[in-house]
Amino acid sequence: MHDYYPLLVVGAIIGAFTVCFITAFALMKNKKEAIGFDRHMKDSELIRRLLSYARPYWKNFVLVGLLLLFSIGYDVFAPVLVGKIEELVKADFALNRLFAMVALYASILVVSLVCTYVQSILLQKTGQRILTEIREDLFHHIESLSHDQLSKMPVGKLVTREVNDTNAVSVLFINLLPGLAKNAFVVIGVLCAMLCLNLELTLMVLCFVPFVVLFTVIFRKFSRRAHRKVKDGTTDINTYLSENLSGMKITQIFCCEDRKMREFAEKNKQLGRAKHEQTFVFSVFRPVVYMLYISSVLCLFYLGGKGYIDGVSFLGQTLGAGTVVTFYMYLSKFFTPIQNLAEQFNRLQAAFASAEKIFTVFDIEPDVVDEPDAKPLDTIRGEIEFRDVWFAYNPGEWVLHGVSFHVSPRETVAFVGATGSGKSTILSLICRNYDIQKGQILIDGIDIRKITIASLRRHFGQMLQDVFLFSGTIRSNITLGDESIDDEAVMNACRYVNADSFISRLERGLDEVVRERGNNFSAGQRQLLSFARTVVHKPDIMILDEATANIDTETEILIQDSLEKMMNIGTVLIVAHRLSTIRNADKIILLSHGEILEEGTHHELLALHGQYHKLYTLQYTKEQLQKA
Repeated sequence: MHDYYPLLVVGAIIGAFTVCFITAFALMKNKKEAIGFDRHMKDSELIRRLLSYARPYWKNFVLVGLLLLFSIGYDVFAPVLVGKIEELVKADFALNRLFAMVALYASILVVSLVCTYVQSILLQKTGQRILTEIREDLFHHIESLSHDQLSKMPVGKLVTREVNDTNAVSVLFINLLPGLAKNAFVVIGVLCAMLCLNLELTLMVLCFVPFVVLFTVIFRKFSRRAHRKVKDGTTDINTYLSENLSGMKITQIFCCEDRKMREFAEKNKQLGRAKHEQTFVFSVFRPVVYMLYISSVLCLFYLGGKGYIDGVSFLGQTLGAGTVVTFYMYLSKFFTPIQNLAEQFNRLQAAFASAEKIFTVFDIEPDVVDEPDAKPLDTIRGEIEFRDVWFAYNPGEWVLHGVSFHVSPRETVAFVGATGSGKSTILSLICRNYDIQKGQILIDGIDIRKITIASLRRHFGQMLQDVFLFSGTIRSNITLGDESIDDEAVMNACRYVNADSFISRLERGLDEVVRERGNNFSAGQRQLLSFARTVVHKPDIMILDEATANIDTETEILIQDSLEKMMNIGTVLIVAHRLSTIRNADKIILLSHGEILEEGTHHELLALHGQYHKLYTLQYTKEQLQKA
């Protein structure tokens, strides 16, 4: 009995670790939340949806599976060959047989390496194709969402879904699933080989497996919590950075750098603490599994040494040197995949968590979609009619109250009123950026809901107060990538809206670099480029929403001249802050609290001596005082 005392000591140590881990797991706070039970999608559903992307490449995955079987041949057969070589060297040392065994060993190694290499290349190409498709589909789906839906989703979170989460999903196809399959096959193959080689020693090794499984389960729970914290912290900091980098000018203007820095530092610390927790979990798990592996090796060497030196048998069998060497190699190949399986399973859950976040975005149904009977509209005259239109961004909070008006083709209509009166909302509804709750909006007598969204918006040209310019060149921002528009058309549009006055002074002309959001151009220059962008695409209906606001007087003269020219192109709808810019409009509609108060020409409304007359008088008096 005393011969097995060292084995009992090893068992006691493992038991003590087991008690500690079970106690730590039992004391885990917020267990249900920490474990990650807040997932809404089942793994089976995620797998089904992910397989829909992998299905077109099933031949590649079948080939990978075959290569995988060949690559694990080394893990299964190499220890047997090494044991045979050891026995051969110890026995008769037949050189020819030794060379043959070494050659066979080398051949298995070379085949395994080649298969692993080809498998890796194939998986990388396939995984990148799947990743590309997911990203493109996700971007296309985000494009289909309405303005209201996009405004409710932070840009940082969408960027995280498009970049970080898709990368995590691609790892699933490139590394995780093949790794899981390989490690599972290796464990099964090694176990079968050990059973065939020595049943008693295999039973000894299997005594350690329950502890590995137990530690793996506990590790998975802690690692899930740690990984979720890291993921949430990453998303939070991405969202914060996206918002604050865009608003950095405001931060500097109001001297908020210190406060913003403190906020960022706190979020950075939270992410750092989550990273530390994740590192700690892995730093505990790996040594514990390695301890089990070393314990099994020590038991093997102890029993093998006792058998070789003292002739002591283990379960009725004396162990030879070749058996000990073979089992030593098998132990490494047995425990390493088990450890990898545990970590890969955790990474698999992390990939599933990323996939769930991606599919959550996919599951957002666009608010504004084509009706089943919607048809494309090839040409329009530019007639617009609102019939008793009611609209609310939030249920019950009406922004428009039964608004009705008519715009004739090629007519210029201006909307004026206080902030929040519904002016910009009307322009958004015409383009069907939102859907109305009651009433009808008609284009050429056709309800816009009966027109496909793409063909409807193709007839509109929108110029907004906050002009957005993409990184690139002046040319690319005007054409928006439409290769059918040549440089002559671009320059004609620029001359038409007076944008050539500053473009001609630039060193590179149309090839002048536009930095992010066009911050290397003034507000007036960006607006003129917006006008040129609109004119070059030849819209039938033009929408100008506060297009003359926040610009200098010199540029305003150019813009006003451009506006007068564009009024001759087609139907024009204007929301104007400066009433002096819309005096020549064919019709002016005054709104207040979502209702039309007055409607008529500039002179007709002045003659009424109503709200328009008051607004115009106040603005005129203010302008005169400023000039004085």
